[in-house]
Amino acid sequence: MTDSNFQRIFNMPFASVYPHYIGKIERKGRTKDELDTVIRWLTGYSQAALDKHIAAETTLADFFAKARLHKNASKITGLVCGVRVEAVPDPLMRKIRLLDKVVDELAKGRTLDKILRT
Repeated sequence: MTDSNFQRIFNMPFASVYPHYIGKIERKGRTKDELDTVIRWLTGYSQAALDKHIAAETTLADFFAKARLHKNASKITGLVCGVRVEAVPDPLMRKIRLLDKVVDELAKGRTLDKILRT
């Protein structure tokens, strides 16, 4: 990926990505509440803060700049779109891929305990 592609992604509103996450997990029988639980766990946001970011159409860059990643986020490993999330060199893109990975795990039927690395 080029820097211009990264910038395009970084400037996308989280609110534009969120409905895609909902669609993905609901097609697999999971719920929005489960999705929100996973996002809150990863980012450290409360539900009110998450809702505020969605309503304000916060960019992905700002969304993750204000997030406090969970201490166990480093335990998230594996492939997203053929790329190892732990090997993504750009710190912001790595955070975005970590979120993609836990959403994938939720859609694939993994239990919340395993996704939340408890």
